[in-house]
Amino acid sequence: MCFRSYRMTLSCLSRVKTYRTPWKRLYSTSQTTVDSREVKNFQALAHTWWDEYGKFAPLHSMNDLRVPFIRDNLLKTSASHHPGKPLSGMKILDVGCGGGLLTEPLGRLGASVVGIDPVAENIKIAQHHKSFDPVLDKRIQYKVCSLEETVGESAECFDAVVASEVVEHVSNLEMFIQCCYQVLKPGGSLFITTVNKTQLSYALGIVFAEQIAGIVPKGTHTWEKFVSPEKLESILEPNGLSVETVAGLVYNPFSGYWHWSENTSLNYAAHAVRSRAQEHQEPAESALKGETGALHANTYGSPSVREEQRT
Repeated sequence: MCFRSYRMTLSCLSRVKTYRTPWKRLYSTSQTTVDSREVKNFQALAHTWWDEYGKFAPLHSMNDLRVPFIRDNLLKTSASHHPGKPLSGMKILDVGCGGGLLTEPLGRLGASVVGIDPVAENIKIAQHHKSFDPVLDKRIQYKVCSLEETVGESAECFDAVVASEVVEHVSNLEMFIQCCYQVLKPGGSLFITTVNKTQLSYALGIVFAEQIAGIVPKGTHTWEKFVSPEKLESILEPNGLSVETVAGLVYNPFSGYWHWSENTSLNYAAHAVRSRAQEHQEPAESALKGETGALHANTYGSPSVREEQRT
């Protein structure tokens, strides 16, 4: 019994250490989430961002789903809505914004948006495109930088962070998630769309889409970097981000449109929320009191409001 109690105590303390990860800066300035090989790939494609029938056509079409997904989940957290500008008063960080395909629609909904990207050519294209709209020119700010470079000047600054079709390109996913946590306000939302790591995603996402049909440029994706919803959640939850929703996305290459699906074996969208200050203090206090059962429930239990859909 004594040995079992001792083992439970060590396990409890270990969980507290894991849970507290987001509040510590675990990376040095020499570390980065940016993959230089990915930068070169996107540099070559920068001039095609706003061609709706070009290489980025699937991303243009994806806006029909991802923009309402972001808007509707953010409206759940807002008590007052401005007619025509539902995201007015909200500050959003669009990570890996590319040419601004998602940044601009969010700005049109009234949000103040900061778009960041490590590829200077992408930001140049985004800056040029938004300059044609005086309203967007005031609401949107673009920066050539990585996410980790934003942390120091923008800690707990954003109501939402959007990383759409980005996490499958970063070099250090856990560090990336930790940075997302740090720039979010308590209670803020993280939105991710990405590709699941399955045999089907390899066959359709790389072999068919890249090598056969040419829907996306060859070399755009690396299957080893794809991440499953379960793996993503296993990184989000210990880092202070509670998963609220996971839903499948399916692209029809013949119609050029996306639709929602219960099947997450190809693409999926996830919404997670940063814990509030008063919420993440309780597990540490209960652990010190030996309340291992309560800690286990708080740290590893499934969120009660999750709407997750999996096959």
